[in-house]
Amino acid sequence: MGKRIGSTVFFENDVGIISVAATVGKKEHDGPLGSYFEDYSDDEFFGQKTFEKAESELQRLTAEKAIKKANLTCSDIDIIFGGDLLNQCVGSTFGLRDLNIPFAGVYGACSTMALSLSLAALMIEGGFASHSAAITSSHFCSAEKQFRFPLEYGSQRTPLAQWTVTGSGCAILKKSKSAPKIKSVTFGKITDLGITDINNMGAAMAPAAADTILSYFKDSGKTANDFDLILTGDLGFVGSKLLCEIMDMEDAPIWAAHDDCGKMIFERKSQDVHSGGSGCGCSASVLCAKIIPEMQKGIYKNILFCATGALMSPITTFQGESIPAIAHLINICME
Repeated sequence: MGKRIGSTVFFENDVGIISVAATVGKKEHDGPLGSYFEDYSDDEFFGQKTFEKAESELQRLTAEKAIKKANLTCSDIDIIFGGDLLNQCVGSTFGLRDLNIPFAGVYGACSTMALSLSLAALMIEGGFASHSAAITSSHFCSAEKQFRFPLEYGSQRTPLAQWTVTGSGCAILKKSKSAPKIKSVTFGKITDLGITDINNMGAAMAPAAADTILSYFKDSGKTANDFDLILTGDLGFVGSKLLCEIMDMEDAPIWAAHDDCGKMIFERKSQDVHSGGSGCGCSASVLCAKIIPEMQKGIYKNILFCATGALMSPITTFQGESIPAIAHLINICME
């Protein structure tokens, strides 16, 4: 069994990511990472009647693709951890209900891919599953309807706002010596610096990312120099800059190794996304379509994946509450 130091669980077993799949919408496929997204749809409804049903279909397609790529069937998966941004995680519930796989719904806002992947890895490390899966999704239209305004309203987006990614990512895990391996997971603490602007998610989440990364550095004794890539999820351009500035103040600079999924997935000016991408599907699709396949090719050897989430709801926002944030971190190596 592994061991825990501080907030980090270090694994003894070879917990491998044996298969990944990602599905995105047209805007995401038209962006800088378009060539990595083999599975995409020009139809924002994904053949369904509502945006919410579209998100469920998006997640179902991604799960089935990842399982098929692993040469497995749904009956081979012992448990799947899934979540999304919709109330009561109905995107996952309705998307996965027909797969007949034991399901654990999780919610970490935009940090959900790191959270679900961490829990799926712990099931393998502890010997409680032979195969586990982690999946998340988001959809621009369903998220706008729930958290801001229906698209028909035609509201003006602020310069600090981020564009919710229409996308899903799924990873299948089992013990493997040849696949990219999860070496440790760090669970973050809730941070809240009093940010109340729901259009400025980057400012709310950057302190959480810094806190979790610093916890991992303390627990592991490592620094940014030990990694090919420190990949955050959904901080966008504003949050990424703030994160790096916080890390500089803590004498733990990460500029040279850092990138952010919200900065990578869209072309900021030509696609008019203001501060970049966001949503559960942002970090999930970038990790599963680009980063893990590139690790399999040897482009990356040792990375930190730190997805961040803003833990508010429409109700708390209307009540004037601040925005608590969370970040969970995973160390993935290719040996």
